[in-house]
Amino acid sequence: MEVVVEDVSALTKKVTITLPKDSVQKKLEKAFDKLQRETKMKGFRRGKVPRSVIIKNFKHQVESEIGEKLVQDTYFDAIEQNNIDPVVHPEISDPAFKEDGTFVYVAKIDIRPEFELGEYKGIEVEKVVNAVSDAAIEVEIESLRHDMAPLRSVTDRAIAQGDVVVVDFEGFHNGKAMKEVKNDNYSVDVGSGRLSPEFEEKLVGMNGGEEARHEVEFPAKYPNPVLAGKKVEFRVKVKDIKERVLPELNDEFAKDVDEKYETLADLQNAIRERLQKEKDARADGDITDRIMLKLLDTHEFEVPSRLVRFEIEEMIKNTEKSLEQNGMNLEAAGINRDDLAEKNKETAEKRVRGDFILKKIAQVEEIKVNDEDLDRAFKRVGDQYNMPVSQVKEFFQSRDDLLPFMNEILNEKILTFLRENVKFVEANPVVQEEKTEKSTD
Repeated sequence: MEVVVEDVSALTKKVTITLPKDSVQKKLEKAFDKLQRETKMKGFRRGKVPRSVIIKNFKHQVESEIGEKLVQDTYFDAIEQNNIDPVVHPEISDPAFKEDGTFVYVAKIDIRPEFELGEYKGIEVEKVVNAVSDAAIEVEIESLRHDMAPLRSVTDRAIAQGDVVVVDFEGFHNGKAMKEVKNDNYSVDVGSGRLSPEFEEKLVGMNGGEEARHEVEFPAKYPNPVLAGKKVEFRVKVKDIKERVLPELNDEFAKDVDEKYETLADLQNAIRERLQKEKDARADGDITDRIMLKLLDTHEFEVPSRLVRFEIEEMIKNTEKSLEQNGMNLEAAGINRDDLAEKNKETAEKRVRGDFILKKIAQVEEIKVNDEDLDRAFKRVGDQYNMPVSQVKEFFQSRDDLLPFMNEILNEKILTFLRENVKFVEANPVVQEEKTEKSTD
């Protein structure tokens, strides 16, 4: 086997591999022999078809199958002999059986970037201690009262904040109806912001049976891509106005929330504990983000472009999945795929570079995924999806599924190691005062 290595760029090599005539012809002859023994054609008995006829009819098929097998059998030996460390599957091109009997193919290979590992232990990170205030508990309690309140129709007044209103509406952009922005008997929780704060605000003051046209201008970063950056005229008809009848705040209310609470104080304590856990989890994630930002700032190096492209494709797929859940696709949402790829490029490059940094730290610190780590991760997935561990393991039997999962576990271990080795700089305590935000459409 003859291997010629050329540098295409600092991180890409072009490897031309030539396999000798003897080994190539033996495999071709063996394949044609098998076909000749097993093939039955019109005018010939099985095993009696002339070799020339076999070659004429099956040459392309045999060469395609044998060529693929030759690549699979020799690629890894070729890169090992030449100390090439690929980071992604190669791009194979120009496979050819030459007139001299040899077989040649080209592998375009992206290699691991070389860089010096800077400081990663003792990184200074500001840790904010977040305390949960009584006001935050009250916000949660009021939210529960709001959610548990029965509704009753009102006919003697106009719509007010906090009402639940049933409407028919249709959206128009530049005078054209938007088929994705139309609904009948749609329930709007006025003031929740779930539909659009401006849309809901314009309903206030309307009466039952009233029809109106409201123009709403949506910001460019509005979560719903169908509406983002557009000025939409809504044609609205109010069909029903309902008000909430808030329950009294007492021990009975706590029991109605859940039988495990005997008193209102029990409910308040449980809410405080939950909010504190959520704040602590967010703080932990914030520490991780700060660590990664500092590592990226102190480790500048080029990364393989194909890996960045793969990461961009994954990000686009996630956007498509999110749109599919709302019955849309990129085109329907007015999103250009190339623009989306360009928008995600910088983030994708940082993710790839960050992964290289983490893996180098794992190598230096000898951090690996062991059986206990896998078992804990399997159990965590099982608990999350209410599945037995045996079923989770069954899902990850495929190497293609298991390797990304193991990579995720390894990154978690590395990040845990980094968090355990940071140098915390204390900041002023921040008391949680913010209201619980509800998801918007």
